[in-house]
Amino acid sequence: MAIMSNNMLGLIFANLHDETVPDLTKKRTMGSVPFGARYRLIDFPLSNMVNSGITTVGVITKSNYQSLLDHLGSGDEWDLSRKTGGLGLLPPYGQVGGGLYRGRLEALHGVENYISSSNAEYVLMTDCNVIVNMDFNHILEYHIEKEADITIVYGRGNYTAAQMRTKTAFGFDPDGRINDVLIYPNKEGEFDTSMNMYILKRDFLMDLITETASRNLYSFEVDIIQHRREEYKIYGYKYNGYYEQIDGFLSYFAANMALMSVERRSILFPQRRPIYTKVRDEAPAKYGIESDVCNSLVADGCVIEGKVENCVLFRGVKIGKGAMVKNCILMQDTEIGEKCEMNYVITDKNVLVGSYRSLFGTEDYPVFVGKGANV
Repeated sequence: MAIMSNNMLGLIFANLHDETVPDLTKKRTMGSVPFGARYRLIDFPLSNMVNSGITTVGVITKSNYQSLLDHLGSGDEWDLSRKTGGLGLLPPYGQVGGGLYRGRLEALHGVENYISSSNAEYVLMTDCNVIVNMDFNHILEYHIEKEADITIVYGRGNYTAAQMRTKTAFGFDPDGRINDVLIYPNKEGEFDTSMNMYILKRDFLMDLITETASRNLYSFEVDIIQHRREEYKIYGYKYNGYYEQIDGFLSYFAANMALMSVERRSILFPQRRPIYTKVRDEAPAKYGIESDVCNSLVADGCVIEGKVENCVLFRGVKIGKGAMVKNCILMQDTEIGEKCEMNYVITDKNVLVGSYRSLFGTEDYPVFVGKGANV
């Protein structure tokens, strides 16, 4: 079964989970956090929707969304620049009574006119903190087969107590219906945890929005999934493929470093289901005579004259002569001076590290240098 272009409405929450990586979201949304040398986190849910046949997508924002709007533009790169449907940017205060929201339900209430104006039968809601290449058709098939009110995508993993404090865990009946919900439990071990992707009928969602708004409820996870799991038919769809979930600074670092694996890159970026992003016209990367690059992702526009190993270099990064850069994530237009030594460092955009500097972190505690800083 294929999704008809007018049968599914996509909604992406760009700001949820900003608090998990506060250093990276001081001046941007979670959705516009850079990833993998040339992408933003929103590229993954947006591309997955487009590749699944969804042609109407609304992006719900809250704050610090200027860079996100610049990145998305009219939606051309995702083939969403359309007369009917296409990409909709939904900032706060977009309607009377709208504003900054406390949770997913309040955010939905703020865009209920956008949802009600759609002719789609189903709504797919997703956040920007999961890096995955997924076909949403399979989830819709499962949702229809189970005659579910809500279907939640989940994955299974082994987590520390610190990681679980950002996650929602589930228990299930034998047929896959959710019978237990733990929100941010202070536990460690193996759990089935939410990937923050939900499918439900549009009419059912509109009823939820109307009712919960009148009761001043704002948390979809607490007020609907947890408190009404017996009232509604809420099912879990287990995703068994490869994915990375950003639940903190260390998981962001690890997800980027995981791209050094050819196998994982081939899973995330298959030719038949590409991840689209904003296209920039840049010259190819330039390598100096004395440069030495090993096991790294290097974007267009980089100039490398030193040694680079196990690094992710975004567009326009410059590495000076004699510099030794290992296990680093250097974002757009970072400049590293001559004879620098860096290991386990993340730099935000437009950072300048002077010559003969030394910056060292560890795998468990990488050093972070903020946007526009001079070191």
